[in-house]
Amino acid sequence: MNNTVLGILGFLIVHLSDYISLKRIPLLKPIVWLLGCSVLIYALVKICATPEKFSFPVWLIGLGWFFLFISLSALLYSLFINLPFRKTYVSPGFGDKLIKTKFYTLARHPGVLFFTIFMLSLLIISGSKELLVVVPIYILVDIVLVIIQDKIFFPRMFPGYHLYQQETPMLMPNRRSVDTFIQSIRQTKTTNGLPGGKYHGIIK
Repeated sequence: MNNTVLGILGFLIVHLSDYISLKRIPLLKPIVWLLGCSVLIYALVKICATPEKFSFPVWLIGLGWFFLFISLSALLYSLFINLPFRKTYVSPGFGDKLIKTKFYTLARHPGVLFFTIFMLSLLIISGSKELLVVVPIYILVDIVLVIIQDKIFFPRMFPGYHLYQQETPMLMPNRRSVDTFIQSIRQTKTTNGLPGGKYHGIIK
């Protein structure tokens, strides 16, 4: 199977977990999520390993590594730490609370922005000519799938999601959401220094 198509299949498998969550099917959600991620990662590795390469200057490759580290760290944090891991990826059904803290004050789907930066950085680092075609396709597929999440699945999963849609931009942060994000970080630092433990954010 073509590696580009294989990666798209990985995206579709990952997002199948939303349907599984909505139907509260036991045990299947973590298996599907891991399978989808594995297929996508395998496809990306194979694409990056293709012999047809661009030749980028060293300084640009160094910049690519910097943004790769930043974007991948932010992506992993937003998906696996900012969100409650067990309820999101392991337990049947879905979390009963809408997360509106930290990266989710910037945008309703901050992972799309981080994934886009990651893919562009990967293109620079690998120099893969095939990846030049794959990057816009994967970004477009990611956007289409999160639009389906945002319009169909999440309003049915989380009470108050319609209000969240009005308060917070979907993909690209705006001035208001950036200000809210900065304020939440400052509040977290301030509360962490108070007696009684760490501040875990406001979950509505």
